[in-house]
Amino acid sequence: MSHVLIQNADALLTMDDNRQELSGCDVLLKDGIVTEIGQGLDPSGAEVVLADGCVVTPGLVNTHHHLYQTLTRAVPGGQDALLFGWLKTLYPIWARFGPEEMRISASVGLAELALSGCSMSSDHLYLFPNGARLEDTIDAATEIGLRFHPTRGAMSIGESAGGLPPDHLVEREADILNDCIRVIDAFHDPRPGAMVQVGVAPCSPFSVSRELMRDAALLARDKRVRLHTHLAENEEDIAYSLAQFGCRPGQYAEDLGWVGDDVWHAHCVKLDCSEIELFACTRTGVAHCPCSNCRLGSGIAPVRQMRDAGVRVGLGVDGSASNDVGNLIGEARQTMLLQRVANGADAMSAREALEIATRGGAAVLGRDDCGQIAVGKRADVAIWDVSGVESAGSWDKAALLLAGPTRVRDLFVEGRQVVRDGQLVTIDLPRVVEHQNRLAAKLANG
Repeated sequence: MSHVLIQNADALLTMDDNRQELSGCDVLLKDGIVTEIGQGLDPSGAEVVLADGCVVTPGLVNTHHHLYQTLTRAVPGGQDALLFGWLKTLYPIWARFGPEEMRISASVGLAELALSGCSMSSDHLYLFPNGARLEDTIDAATEIGLRFHPTRGAMSIGESAGGLPPDHLVEREADILNDCIRVIDAFHDPRPGAMVQVGVAPCSPFSVSRELMRDAALLARDKRVRLHTHLAENEEDIAYSLAQFGCRPGQYAEDLGWVGDDVWHAHCVKLDCSEIELFACTRTGVAHCPCSNCRLGSGIAPVRQMRDAGVRVGLGVDGSASNDVGNLIGEARQTMLLQRVANGADAMSAREALEIATRGGAAVLGRDDCGQIAVGKRADVAIWDVSGVESAGSWDKAALLLAGPTRVRDLFVEGRQVVRDGQLVTIDLPRVVEHQNRLAAKLANG
């Protein structure tokens, strides 16, 4: 593999264990890892990438997404609904998807993430209509070149049994578990530097049975993969848990084995103090999705309280039918702003929010090889041009979330360039977008 020398960065925000910020610095990427950091590094044999006028950060990490939803942005009828009503509007549309829709929607969603500086993304795919399979999204990620954590989601309780999804979108629980085994055996790579790691992810406590939640946790631990689901997203979610299970979501999760350092939950907007303490002492992770939570009126997650208690928190853009944007640097800024709205102007700095978006997300996904720029870590690096109008007049250009671009100039994943000069270089994006729009029009026209 060729090596790359990023040369003379105005600011290097390493997010390493000492949170070093270096100026006039070079970074050498070789064989997929960061091999050297310093000034005036030898460029012999390297492709040189000039970083004058730029801030260099680790690639951002997206801990929660539903990539298939990129095909259903701004759907009328769901634009102003709360979570449960929004789902009921979208389920019949998603039921008409197939492998083509899944793959193209994932390609567009991952491309959008890459252009916002994201080098690693999870995905929560929990419905498989008309022959769709998890590998439809894995193929898209492989082509684009992002590090990918797909999770095999599931729904097993349909409307006739008191659930939310239509009956024809749910699966038999034995089939769900068997397919989890299939995709883990086929695609999961447990090694450091892995480009694909598979997780097990029943959709939510209100769309699968208690038995499937417990069996999924047992299966995941037998296979040594991670667990993911939605939890405590809004007041409706809390009311459902109290009515159906006789307890709050945190207790339900604990009873079924859904806490631990191999578990991360999406949203957690309505965690109370005891649940935050539970997550902290069990090292359970949280995927915070601020824009989606705002869009659906779910509330402001207690991220400040979680962080203070020691809960591991990463960021997620959530699905593009409930955001409806997939810009991860924008999520970091929104995280900072919402915590200030809730807790005061000094509640969260721009640097802390960026830390959550990088090493925070890597920790949530169990990737101690990613999320920071340090010798021996994976070569996932974002370069932000701060010489433009967005940063003009800024006294602290390293404070990217206060004044800075929302589109990355260059992005490297495993040392390979994915974005160059603000353009995706691994796929023909205009062609893919045209394909996506044709599919969206077909769905909209019934």
